[in-house]
Parts: sequence; structure tokens; C-alpha cells
Amino acid sequence: MGNKGVVYVIDDEADVCEALKVLLHTAGLEGRTYASAEEFLSDVKLSRPICLLVDVRLPGMSGLELVHQLQAGPIRPVVVMITGHGDVPLAVKAMRAGALHFLEKPFEPAELLQTLEEALQRVSQMAVEEATYAAIEESYGSLTPREQEVMALLAEGMPTKLLATKLGISTRTAEHHRAAVLKKMGARTVSHLARMSTSLQARNPPTRF
Repeated sequence: MGNKGVVYVIDDEADVCEALKVLLHTAGLEGRTYASAEEFLSDVKLSRPICLLVDVRLPGMSGLELVHQLQAGPIRPVVVMITGHGDVPLAVKAMRAGALHFLEKPFEPAELLQTLEEALQRVSQMAVEEATYAAIEESYGSLTPREQEVMALLAEGMPTKLLATKLGISTRTAEHHRAAVLKKMGARTVSHLARMSTSLQARNPPTRF
């Protein structure tokens, strides 16, 4: 797989952690291991998407509880859950908690590495999405309050003349605002602007618009 990234392993079995670190190293990956969810949380602050390999049953906070907590945050990790006591109900709970995959011990090294490759590809995709969103948010912050109003109405599909009437401004002024909004947001078309608006609304309370 080459040197593609880091896998955070959370498992209370020291021998399992050590074996996984060796396996990951042979695949060109770095494994960082933790014996509990609490140890992981005290050491890692999520500021970007990461890949987690988590045992369902852990001392203290369980793997499922950890995933539920992390999924509630603004940066969600990509999770592969593992267990030595797997069953269908537990697998369903893991997937509902947000896990990408669920593997039962003992697993085949090739299967695990293939699963982690998929997870790391998803991490890369999410990182791109985060960067794109950050750029959109920065551009939105450069708009004046009036331009933000115009953007919201344009995103709803409102024609310029109707927009001008609604805001009590001339059509020429509305067209000026429209051009300024498209330029500042880096939007090619109004449809592109609408997609940006949808992205912002998905991350922020509706009252923003």
C-alpha cells in the first residue's frame, strides 16, 4: 500500500496491539496503539479525519461508546471495529454507530489490510471535503451582510428582479450584488453557489441563512 498514513489502534490486549503495529509497518503504515478509549481521548484531539481500528469491548468506555462520542463531534473518524466475540446484533450496533467495517478476530492479515486501505482512502476523501468546506466558509465570511442575504435568495433560485423587489433595491444594484457574491464565493454559476449554500447549511444552524 505504500506510505499512506496512520492507523490509530485501540485494544486492551498488548500482544494484539504489537502484532498489529508490525503488520501495519510491513504495509508501509504507522500504527499508534492505545490500551483504552480514555487513553486515546487524552492523547488525541481530532482536528482532521483519521482512521481508527477499535476493539468493541474495552475496559472502561467501550469501543461502541467511543465511536458514538466521536461521531457527535465536528470531525468524524473513519472507524473499523474488531472483536473476539462478534455476533450479528453487535455488528449491527457497530455499523449504526458509524463504523465503516466490522471484523471478527482472528482475521486474515490480507483482509484487514484491504479494509484499512479502504478506510484510509475514505480519510483522504474526507480531508479534501474538509478543505473544500473551509474554503467555502472563509469566502462566505468575506461577504457583507447584504451580500449574504443576496446569496441566500440566489441559492433559493430567486430571479434577480424578484430579489431586488424583495430587498427593496434597484435591479442594477441587485445585479451588482449578484456579481460580487459569485466572485467572492468563487462560484461559476448560481447552481454552484446553491451547492455551496447547502454545504454551509449542513454545518450550521438554519438561522444563519
